This record gives sequence, C-alpha cells and structure tokens, in this order.
Amino acid sequence: MEERLKSLMQDLGNAINESLSDSERIAEAIGEIKGAGYDVFLVLEATIGFNKRDDDDDSDDDTVMEPHEVSTNGVVRFTTQDERFLKALRITVDEEV
Repeated sequence: MEERLKSLMQDLGNAINESLSDSERIAEAIGEIKGAGYDVFLVLEATIGFNKRDDDDDSDDDTVMEPHEVSTNGVVRFTTQDERFLKALRITVDEEV
C-alpha cells in the first residue's frame, strides 16, 4: 500500500477517535452508564473502502450527484457510483424485469 495512503488512513482514524473523544453526548452517555454502576468499554468497527480512480473516470470531488430516478412503478435506477458501492458491500440488485 502506498505510504501516502497509509498516512491518510491514519489521519482519518485519528480524526474519528478525536471526534468521539470530544463528543459531549458520548461522554454524557458513558457517565450515565458508569453512574448506574457499570464499567464501560467502547469498541467500534468501521469499514472504509478505497478505490483508486482511473484518469478517465468522470467522477470529480466537485461532482453533485443527481437524485435517483424512481419510475411510477417503483423501479429505482442506480447510478454507476451506487452500483460500485453496493458491489463493494457484496450486495446484489436484481436487474429490472
């Protein structure tokens, strides 16, 4: 894995940890649990995926996603980005019949 990506991933992990540590609501909830006589430990699991964009990829960071189209019969048309995301989660979507 590229060193730059490793560094960016570490920065993301640190940012997530800091935001959780700084959250007054989380501290409040943990305090309430401790006040009820329990020890608290918090384990969070995050799955974060990275895909290297191709140079010819049309997606830009500035791109605004168009709303999904839903036809009158309830069929949703997914964008290419939706399909990639679902595939990464190993979710299959039945093709339109």
